[in-house]
Order: sequence, then C-alpha cells, then structure tokens
Amino acid sequence: MGIEIERKFLLVGDDWRALGEPVLVRQGYLTSDPVRTVRVRIYGEQGFITIKSKSEGASRGEWEYPIPTQDASELLDRLCERPLVEKYRRRIEHAGFTWEVDEFLGENAGLVVAEIELPSEDAVFERPDWIADEVTGDKRYYNSNLIRSPYSTWTQPR
Repeated sequence: MGIEIERKFLLVGDDWRALGEPVLVRQGYLTSDPVRTVRVRIYGEQGFITIKSKSEGASRGEWEYPIPTQDASELLDRLCERPLVEKYRRRIEHAGFTWEVDEFLGENAGLVVAEIELPSEDAVFERPDWIADEVTGDKRYYNSNLIRSPYSTWTQPR
C-alpha cells in the first residue's frame, strides 16, 4: 500500500507564477465518499486512476495507476460526478522538495493551493516566500469536496 503524506497551503503574491510550467489537469471522481475516493485524472497527456483512503492527519493510503488517456477521457465525460475539477498545476522544486501549485479553473476559479508531499508527518521543510496559511485540515480544500462545494459558492472570507 502506498501512503501519501501531504500538507496544503494558501499562497501569497504571484512570484510562484514564474516558476514551473503549467500543465492542464482534468479530474473527476467515480466516488467522492469521505471514507474512500476513486479519482480519474488526465495530467497533460497521460491518464490515471487513483484510489485514496480516508485521511488521518496529513496521511492516507493511495494507489495510483496509469490508464489509457482515451479511457480516462471517457470516464471523465460519462461516469464522473459533476462538476469536474480543472486546474493548472506547476511543479516547483524548493530546498529539496517538490511543491505542486494548483490554480483552479471553472467553478473553482480564484482558488490557488500549494501542496507538498513529505516522507513523514513530522518532516522539516523550508517554506518558499510565496507560501501563506496552512489549510491541511480544512476539508473545503480537498479536491473531492470542491465538486460538492465549489470555491465560487463559498460565503466565508477566502
């Protein structure tokens, strides 16, 4: 079993925009149940299917497999819950870690989140200047929740 240890942060400023090439990501969920999610994604030109268990702290089980892009496209168009999540992702190297910055589109436009995968929950890492508040435990920022409650519908301050 794979384990994903991931922390999420909001961003400040625009310095991150000059770092990393944006890649279009289209993703949807065959199930977005909080106990288990099954995600279909097209990242650039490659399709993937990913199964994730419920989060415990910043950790959860994760199994990801490449699938034919045409199959991923059909699953996204025909079977996934709506709306789909679409975003541009930049992978940015900083102080020995890779940050993934997601700039959301569509109903989630205006939301920008950075994620870092860590080797352990207590791993020490350096934050780039463009990293702001941590939102790891805030379920609103889970991609699987953005289909039920898109960013454009949030009434609380962002």
